[in-house]
Amino acid sequence: MVKITLISVGKIKEKYIKLGIEEFSKRLTKYCKLEIIEVVDEKAPENLSEKEISIVKDKEGEKIFSNIKQNSFIISLAIDGKKYSSMNFAKELDKITISGNSHIYFIIGGSLGLSDKILNTSNLKISFSDMTFPHQLMRLFLLEQIYRAFKINNGEPYHK
Repeated sequence: MVKITLISVGKIKEKYIKLGIEEFSKRLTKYCKLEIIEVVDEKAPENLSEKEISIVKDKEGEKIFSNIKQNSFIISLAIDGKKYSSMNFAKELDKITISGNSHIYFIIGGSLGLSDKILNTSNLKISFSDMTFPHQLMRLFLLEQIYRAFKINNGEPYHK
């Protein structure tokens, strides 16, 4: 069974998001071993300079990296990442697992995004939209799409 580790920056505060994450986490137990890791976000006041933004992202990036095992497949959510339909994302996930990757990491950055080190180490960068979404909601969106991908890849019905 494939292992999926979702690493994200920051805590989920909203109860409705927590409930959605719990629901999809429970549904995914049939298809994969799921682990969710939250790393503490750095304080990032408004009006940071580019250098200060880079420092915050690098600090968060190091926290993320400390949780990644070597020889794992890393997928980062990034604005400039590749966009997939749900069907194509399912095919990509299937291709990744068939090619021998038994541990896949999905990385969601904080409000300022991901460090260059994380992005450059990623095997794949994906984007859900050109729109900006709160990173807390992205965790829920991502888990739902991973669940949908497993349902598609197993030929099981799922609402369209």
